[in-house]
Order: sequence, then C-alpha cells, then structure tokens
Amino acid sequence: MPTPSDYFVGLRGLFLLALALLLSGCATTRQASTSDPRDPLESWNRSVYSFNTSLDKAVAKPIAKAYVAVAPPPVRSGVSNFLGNIAYPGVVVQDLLQAKPKRFIRDTGRLLVNTTVGIGGLFDPATGMGLAANNEDFGQTFGRWGIPPGPYFMLPALGPSTLRDTVGLVGDHFLQPESYYNNKVVGWGLSGSRLVARRAQLLGTEEALERYLDPYTFVRNSYLQRRIFLIYDGNPPEQDYDYDETP
Repeated sequence: MPTPSDYFVGLRGLFLLALALLLSGCATTRQASTSDPRDPLESWNRSVYSFNTSLDKAVAKPIAKAYVAVAPPPVRSGVSNFLGNIAYPGVVVQDLLQAKPKRFIRDTGRLLVNTTVGIGGLFDPATGMGLAANNEDFGQTFGRWGIPPGPYFMLPALGPSTLRDTVGLVGDHFLQPESYYNNKVVGWGLSGSRLVARRAQLLGTEEALERYLDPYTFVRNSYLQRRIFLIYDGNPPEQDYDYDETP
C-alpha cells in the first residue's frame, strides 16, 4: 500500500504543476492577449496541446490500434466494463459528497448488480435494468458547491483541465483502486490498461477533429461545456453558458 509520503509527493507535484502553469500564464499574458477570458494561459496551452498531439501520435494511438487489432470487441468490452466497475465506488462516494441520495442509491445498486450478476464487472447487466452509469469526480463535486473553475489549461500528457479540476485530480487519485495495491506492477498495469482502453474508444475521432480550422479551440470549448453539463447533471442554467460566468 502506498505510504503517506507517497501521497504527499503526488499531492505536492500536482500543486506545483498548477502553480507553475499559473505563473507561466501570468508571464505570457503580459506579452499577448487572449480572445477568451476563460483561457488566460492560451500561449502555454497551445504549446502543451501540440506536445500532447505529438505524444499521442507517437505512443498512445499506435498502442491503442495494436490493442484493437489483437482484442476482439467482446474482450475490449469486458475489459472496459471491469475497469469501470472497480473504479465505480468513487462515483458512489461523490454522490454522497454532492448530497444526491437518489443517485447514491442507484449507483450503489449498479455497483452491486454488476459486481455479482455481472461476474466482477466483466458484464454490464445493470444498464439493461435501467441503472445507467454516471460520471462523477472531485472536480464536479467542487463545482456542485460553487467553487469556480479558475483558468483553463492543458496538462502535459493528460489533456484539458481547469485549476479546479486539476486540484480535483488529487482527490480522484485516492479513490482509484490501484492506489491501494501493495504490488506496484498491478497498480501501474491497471492505470495503463485504463488509458489504453479509453484511447481505443477514441480511435477515429482525431480525423474528425482535424477538419476544424482550429482544433485547439474546439477541444477547449467542448471540454468546458461538457464540464458544465456534468456538474448540472445535464440541466445547466442557460446563463451558465455565458463564458464570463462559467461556474
């Protein structure tokens, strides 16, 4: 099991990264203005976006394509179901933190059904029973209680985020099952498998993205709007689409 010092190092690293991005952005905005007030770190973000795109083309995409080539759809579906199920207790915790008793009951039921009837989460009978999966994390919990997002920025290798969501990643880390395995090989294996499975689901989207005149702007706007949608469970107040007042 990770020691307290391991958690401290991870926590300190994320906060230092957020601070470095903010300081870099402050220096950048003295030299160039941004057209979107949500993105004061745009020069930095575009550089990181280019880096992430290159990294994806060189590493993540080839691995995902190899995975799809060797694993038939039923296997990929089972892997995704299993990985989602072992991480689903984190969603149940967020339901409690967000004071959503009905969601808590439904998501607990989904977890129990898929863990038992679904054979450890390899199958997803809960969805067929009307217990669809929900997406909850600490960033959404912070937003639920009125904490503003702060500046948008791209995290190296991880992609779009905001200051609020980046701090939320610290809490999300503690809710990931691989954080509590004594065997680091198993832990890293679960994390890597989750990343590969997610990237495999996105194969083909990069071609569609390249059709946009400015893919960076599309990614940024899509991410920020999706976060609003998730925080309000699909029913955001209309005024929250005013970018000057994004929650």
